[in-house]
Order: sequence, then structure tokens, then C-alpha cells
Amino acid sequence: MIQVIHRSFDIIEFVARDPDRPKLLSEIATGLHLKPGTCANIVKTLTGRGYLEKLGSQKGYLLGKQFYTLAGNTGYWRDLVAASNAEMEKLTAQLNENTLLSVLNGENRVVIHRKQSDQLVQAHTPDEKKAYDSSSGRLLIAMLSDEELEKFIFRFGLPPTSIWHDANTKKKFYEQVQQIRELGYALIQDSIQIIGLAAPVYKQDTIVASLSIFIPAFRFDEKIKKKMIKLGLESARRISRNLG
Repeated sequence: MIQVIHRSFDIIEFVARDPDRPKLLSEIATGLHLKPGTCANIVKTLTGRGYLEKLGSQKGYLLGKQFYTLAGNTGYWRDLVAASNAEMEKLTAQLNENTLLSVLNGENRVVIHRKQSDQLVQAHTPDEKKAYDSSSGRLLIAMLSDEELEKFIFRFGLPPTSIWHDANTKKKFYEQVQQIRELGYALIQDSIQIIGLAAPVYKQDTIVASLSIFIPAFRFDEKIKKKMIKLGLESARRISRNLG
């Protein structure tokens, strides 16, 4: 048996026992009876590969995004895509703008399905992006339970001013969250390049994904805004019924 492999799994399992509480390197080493140097080398490797994530200099380690990517239920994502595909095709045709289906993965929003418009100039967004920096990510964060929201802030902090300038303090952040919850959608319209609208997709009473519409800012006006909100919410509700 290769001892270092066993120790690597021991460390991952130790961190995973209480996945929302960061573990200090010294705590991991003591808890597993490992020499500090040995533990540090393994943790450094696991962090470099994305299986652990370090939170600041003193906050310790949590499971990293690579762990959640491998552990993610891709079968469930297939069900989401199957339930959404026809509605996304219809929505994209109605608006002739790009649409996305996204989920929350750690501090990022991840696109699991997309439909492209026929526009010569299109709005583009990467498959993985900081959740705070997207309408779909903000929606998915805002719709977390209050307890889950506190854990999210503890783990990833508040959004920096450069990304979400109206939510860079806890008071302003919760005001933004409450506004999104009351509206039932998230809209980023202060960008000079891309406007994004996100509507919630539910399975029973739990939000499981976000349906988003992305449009270049120069094509956006009040008429288009109302149409995006109306059609986006209607499409998201139909997808939710498909999942029901």
C-alpha cells in the first residue's frame, strides 16, 4: 500500500467531516497524527490540484471545487438540461438572444447548458465565473436559505466593490439579497457591455438552477427589459413544472 495516498484520503475525509468549518493545518496534522512537514506537503499538493481550498492566511482549509466537480451529480444535471432544452430553444427564438442554464458550485456559477442566438453581435460569458459577478450567480446566492447564506459569506466573503459595488458591506449585501428575493429575479443592467437577467428554476420548493438571458447593452431598453423579465420568468416556471 502507498502510504501517501492513504494520508491524502485521510486529510480529505478529515476536512469533509465538517465541510463548512475551515481546518487549520496544525489541526489536520494533530487530528491525523501526522508530522507537520508531511501534512503540509500533502495539503499543498491537494490545494494545488483543487481538492482543498485555503481561506486566507489564518482561516484554514475547506474542500476545493475539484472535489465538488467530481462529486457532482452529473446525472441530475442531465435531468435539468432535458427539462430545460425545449423551453430554452423557445426563449432564445422569442428574444433572439443567448440563454443559459446555470448552477452554483462553490463560489462560482457554472453553465451546464446554453443556447445561441442568430445575432451577428452576441453577448458572451464564460462557462465558469465568480457568482457575485453574474446575474445568475447573484440569484442563486440570494435564494439560499438564511443559514446557507451566512455560511456562504463566511466561506467566500462579501463581494468586492469592483464586482458588486452595491453590496460591498453586510448591510448593503442583505439589502440586495432582499430585493432579489422580492422581485423573484436578478438583473444586472449597470454594465456598459452585457445585460444579464436570471430567473429561478425550482424542483418542488428548492431552487436548483438559474435560467438566464444575456444581451449586449446597446440593444437593451425598457421595452426589451419588460419582455426579458416576462418571458424569462414564464420559461423558468415551465421548466420548474417539467422538473416537478
